[in-house]
Amino acid sequence: MLTINDITYRLGERLLLDHTGAAIPDGARVGFVGRNGTGKTTLFKIITGDLGTESGNISLPKGRRIGGVAQEAPGGPETLIEVVLAADVERTALMKESETATDPHRIAEIGTRLADIGAHSAPARAAMVLHGLGFNEEAQQRPCSDFSGGWRMRVALAAVLFSEPDLLLLDEPTNYLDLEGTLWLYDYLERYPHTVIVISHDRELLDTSVDHIMHLDQGKLTLYRGGYSSFEKQRAEKQMQLARAREKQEAERKHLQSFVDRFKAKATKARQAQSRVKRLEKMQTIATIIDRDVQPFVFPGPEKPLSPPMIVLEDASAGYGEHKVLSRLNLSLAPDDRIALLGSNGNGKSTFCKLIGGRLPAMSGEMKKSSKLETAYFAQHQLDELRVEDTPVGHLRDLMPDAPEAKVRSKAAQIGFPASKADTPVKLLSGGEKARLMLGLATFHGPHLLILDEPTNHLDIDSRTALVTAINDYPGAVILVSHDRFLIEACADRLWLVGGGTVKNFDGDMDDYRTYVLGAAKAEKRGKPAPEAAAAKPNDRKEAASKRAAQGPIRQKLNLAEARIAKLTGLIEKVDAALANGAFAREPEKALQLSRQRAELTEALTAAEEEWLLLGEELESA
Repeated sequence: MLTINDITYRLGERLLLDHTGAAIPDGARVGFVGRNGTGKTTLFKIITGDLGTESGNISLPKGRRIGGVAQEAPGGPETLIEVVLAADVERTALMKESETATDPHRIAEIGTRLADIGAHSAPARAAMVLHGLGFNEEAQQRPCSDFSGGWRMRVALAAVLFSEPDLLLLDEPTNYLDLEGTLWLYDYLERYPHTVIVISHDRELLDTSVDHIMHLDQGKLTLYRGGYSSFEKQRAEKQMQLARAREKQEAERKHLQSFVDRFKAKATKARQAQSRVKRLEKMQTIATIIDRDVQPFVFPGPEKPLSPPMIVLEDASAGYGEHKVLSRLNLSLAPDDRIALLGSNGNGKSTFCKLIGGRLPAMSGEMKKSSKLETAYFAQHQLDELRVEDTPVGHLRDLMPDAPEAKVRSKAAQIGFPASKADTPVKLLSGGEKARLMLGLATFHGPHLLILDEPTNHLDIDSRTALVTAINDYPGAVILVSHDRFLIEACADRLWLVGGGTVKNFDGDMDDYRTYVLGAAKAEKRGKPAPEAAAAKPNDRKEAASKRAAQGPIRQKLNLAEARIAKLTGLIEKVDAALANGAFAREPEKALQLSRQRAELTEALTAAEEEWLLLGEELESA
């Protein structure tokens, strides 16, 4: 069992861990969650001994091996399979010793131990892990130096998974995986034979691959049994219980204070009053759970929608120079389509996005699109295009050169940069804040088509949920590339598979695709051809479009109800301010009139809120 005992850790003036602890059972698979910057990675470094603590300690049974992904990815001349095999230090040492050992007893001991740890089947297991993370047999025999940094990080991940430490620590492992590698990792972690703690913002991983959630909030650790959905429910229930207990405590506090105030000056009641004073002093305030609001994403839609089809590809191909990456493209895109691109990295998803986004011309065939088509394109590498010394306001000012300063700052606040963040240099923003800024800049002009290539990297769970809401509220078409299964399932109506040098419809949902991916991996391992992806049903797009058409009028009514609620709330605040300043103290009739007006506004607000709730339920069912 891993025991975290009364840990305290400060980073400068910030208290990240405040006399907190947790006991993690052997064999538990724990999802470690919390807002960005709360101290999750710091706790990992404390567990591995890389950081000391102000108080407390980490307790782990003697001899237990701790493993995590290496900070620096391997990049030498060794082949991928050699790097992964070398991660099993004991096997490597024993194999080396077996080549030089001469003592018959030692040779026998080595042979027995190698058999116990499955040393001779190790190459097959290492190849299986590498293949699951996207390396075919040919790639496994190539040197690490042949691969880019992202692919080398996959090799580092493969090495630690292969070594199977007693305590496996993974920090956002899906950040450098594609969807196919992510689906394989879900399955691998679900069957991991030892204890694992994984920091992740991937809801699907936290619901399918772990059996505990450890939450870090306000310096305190809390361990919950179950996956992320269960954690959310348990935390909400705990929040309600604490709120009720706090209300009860406040009522008791007021009652005691009232007694003290009334009788502290009376000699006959002094002793009772003093007793109540002591009770008040000993009464510890019940802390409530604070959920910090997440700034919403806002993607403005086009002023005028386009007639369908918006884009048509007829036997088109795309690539670079003389090299064709994709061909035989026969697809069409409607103004309200929501499409997720599936397929392993390197198969051409980014090439297809560039073709559709107008950043790459068709090499052959034809691509027809409206001359008025406005496209917004977001990809992770674009974060490097931000000017590090400039601020969010500075970047927006480029797009609003003639606008007054107040309007520029209002737009900055709208995309998630209020006054406290608007003048912060980009170099001091977090990864999630940079992504938010880039999304705001990309969608500034209200595009007809939004292309999002891995938009969830650097976003925590709450921000990802806000992104889902924004995509679903956006009225234009969306093409989505993501390793986040939850995002795809929540936003996409159609799935297109990029593979075999082309793009085609995929029939089925994400469960079908997971079966397809894992089935293909097992088939290739056995030397059999991979299963074919089925063609999509012809009425998929029509069903998705009709569903959105049914939601349209409801969503419009919902927006009107929200606007009415905001207006009534503002009017009530104005009446309250007028009553509070005492201006009508000498005019009781006007004060009475205002009170009646407030009652009417409150009644109207209640009706508007009830309508909003009903419309929300109607939209959800639609």
